[in-house]
Amino acid sequence: MEAEFERRKEELLEECRVPVDLFEQALSRLEEFMEPFVASFCRREQVEHAGTFVQGLLSDLERKNVESIAYRFDQERLPLQWFVGYSEWDDRPLRKELARQVSEKLGDPDGVIVFDPSAFPKSGKASVGVARQWCGRLGKVENCQVGVYLGYVSRHEHALLDMRLYLPQEWTRDQSRCRKAGVPKDRRRHRTRHQLCLEMLAEHGPALPHAWIAGDDEMGRPYGFRRDLHVLGERYLLAVPSNTLIRDLEAAEPTYSGKGRRPQRPWQRVERWTAALPAAAWIEVDVRDGEKGPLIVEIVKRCVVGRTPKRQAGHAEVLVVIRYKDRDRERIVKTDYYLSNAAASTPPPEFARVAKAEHRIEECLQRSKSEAGLADYEVRHWHGWHHHQTFSLIATWYLLTETQRGKKNDPCHHPAADSRRYRPHPLRGQRLRCPSPHPRRTRNATRPQPTRPLVPLQTT
Repeated sequence: MEAEFERRKEELLEECRVPVDLFEQALSRLEEFMEPFVASFCRREQVEHAGTFVQGLLSDLERKNVESIAYRFDQERLPLQWFVGYSEWDDRPLRKELARQVSEKLGDPDGVIVFDPSAFPKSGKASVGVARQWCGRLGKVENCQVGVYLGYVSRHEHALLDMRLYLPQEWTRDQSRCRKAGVPKDRRRHRTRHQLCLEMLAEHGPALPHAWIAGDDEMGRPYGFRRDLHVLGERYLLAVPSNTLIRDLEAAEPTYSGKGRRPQRPWQRVERWTAALPAAAWIEVDVRDGEKGPLIVEIVKRCVVGRTPKRQAGHAEVLVVIRYKDRDRERIVKTDYYLSNAAASTPPPEFARVAKAEHRIEECLQRSKSEAGLADYEVRHWHGWHHHQTFSLIATWYLLTETQRGKKNDPCHHPAADSRRYRPHPLRGQRLRCPSPHPRRTRNATRPQPTRPLVPLQTT
């Protein structure tokens, strides 16, 4: 039995070995992949620096900052540092091309646009946008920078495609501080995180086929953001905190005594309203097959109105409560609350699908931070932050395209599956400077990481 196990283990290890030619072709594909992104550059040095930096973000470096990448590729640090950290080239065309490719390859009519802020702990006060604010990564108020990200989720995959740096009021009130950090004049007016989301939605929404807008409880907390999406005709499902006040429109109206003002239904916190529900009110929904069995959640929905900051009733919404139980289905481990402007007849499985899609952006952020150095920047300037973030999103997208290439069933679509069929094609455009291929170092640089199964988009 033990000998059979060892033999089978050797067979599995042999299947995992990848020929060096595969990585050589991956580098060649990276050069071709970068061509549309660097089309806006007018100088050869910019094209070379862009290719070098993306290769460094895809490498196995422990810290993927400019200095480490320059030393890895045996280049002078200052030219690359100037290109990423201070040069005023426009990074918007690169993200526009990224959004175009994401729409083309992942676009689906049932797609979900997801917004999510992410914080980066930082020391000092000179880095652009740094201030004492809530840092979800540390779970407390801390010195950090906050970026607001736009992600796209469909039945095919999920990816990040744009971001905005949030500037607190202490920055926008200090013009000299903004000028020193390189903040453009048209970005020095204070914008809330929700206004930044609306900017990205106006820029990319028409080009991204989608049916929903989703976000966490920070996005759904203010009534104004939900109202703005409703006015724009966008269908949303936004998480809200457990203390959100709602008025149940399906509850019986209080008895009218015939004198004075007619009584209204009471305002209730969603957590207390949920606790009072009978067991028969919950509907079980099979979301997807998980590693430890099917993922089944319990859902209840109800027509409500939320309370506005002026203590008035807002527009009619649907309250969706989703609770998760442990594997034995005996104990509730988590309860999520959402508000949506969707039709009351929307089936619970559709709400569950969008709720799970909203969680995918956390996977996108984790993938970019762990595989493409999203949080490894050491820049203080406005342009440096946006340049690093843009290249990191592009590098993550390359990993995703390579992952999809490896999932194709027809080996003819993936010539690198057989190293004997490999034929290098003539390079078009730029040359990327890189050391000689090394099996160990290059494997970590280009190997895509496995992702979890996607949420099925078909309703059950």
